[in-house]
Amino acid sequence: MRTARKPLLALPEPPATEVPVPPEVPEHPAYRQILTVFTDTGRPMRAQDLCRPLDLPIVPKNTESIRFKLKCLVSTGRPH
Repeated sequence: MRTARKPLLALPEPPATEVPVPPEVPEHPAYRQILTVFTDTGRPMRAQDLCRPLDLPIVPKNTESIRFKLKCLVSTGRPH
């Protein structure tokens, strides 16, 4: 087996790393309101718990709508 030897005159440049771009939040204002509630409370919340701060009646229609929006936010990498 042969070994090639070559003098190292300079250190190679480290490869450029891409800075991850945060995913976009859907444009509907409800998504921003939900993120604001999470930021203000700083704790995990259920879909039903989000109805009160968003001034929505706690009914299945609203809870399911919020649950859907939460799933969309999670698919974009938020909220964590």
